[in-house]
Amino acid sequence: MLNIENILISWEDLPEEMKNDKVKMYYDILDKKRSSLVIKRVFDIVVSLFLIVVLLPVFAIIAYMIKKDSKGPVIFRQTRVTAYNRDFTIYKFRTMVNDADSLGSSVTVQGDSRITAVGNKLRKYRLDELPQLVNVLFGDMSFVGTRPEVRKYVDQYSQSMMATLLMPAGITSEASIAYKDEDELLKNAFDCDYVYVNKILPEKMKYNLRSIRKFSIERDILTMIKTVISVI
Repeated sequence: MLNIENILISWEDLPEEMKNDKVKMYYDILDKKRSSLVIKRVFDIVVSLFLIVVLLPVFAIIAYMIKKDSKGPVIFRQTRVTAYNRDFTIYKFRTMVNDADSLGSSVTVQGDSRITAVGNKLRKYRLDELPQLVNVLFGDMSFVGTRPEVRKYVDQYSQSMMATLLMPAGITSEASIAYKDEDELLKNAFDCDYVYVNKILPEKMKYNLRSIRKFSIERDILTMIKTVISVI
């Protein structure tokens, strides 16, 4: 659970697809901040465990609302990509009709007909993200980091974008705050996947890469505070 010993693996052990000069620049920055990376992981474990225990009644209420509102499982599971280009299962409260992935794009747009009534409310206040506390606890995610993408988007990453895979995916980030209305940007797109990969994703990555260059515990905490303010 702690994964402290693998907080930043050696350059030689990185997947071959991540070994390029642009990633090396970001790796060298993080290599000098190993102590901060350890603190980040310890913070993730302590806070995620505390929140899971405290929020259990909220989990139960949301689960009841989802089951009452529509057919399907309470928890939505999907394969995403995290540190070192590794696949993992992300957990969310289900906000769409069952089997929504087979009915449209991997990204959602404003007014998406697949979103349920309860799901719309959960998304508005980002309550659908609460189950990701489990992902944080077990090290697949962090509170702050690049939002995890599905494999088909990661396979189109540029060399510099691969640097975001040096750290665990995050529940929130500066890019998430800046693009909190991403679904509205996609609402008139003829091909949502094309617009996302070629226009929105590159802009989000500018924020993500800057966050790696300037990584610090203080900056992570500030991002978390900004997220709460943004949601409110």
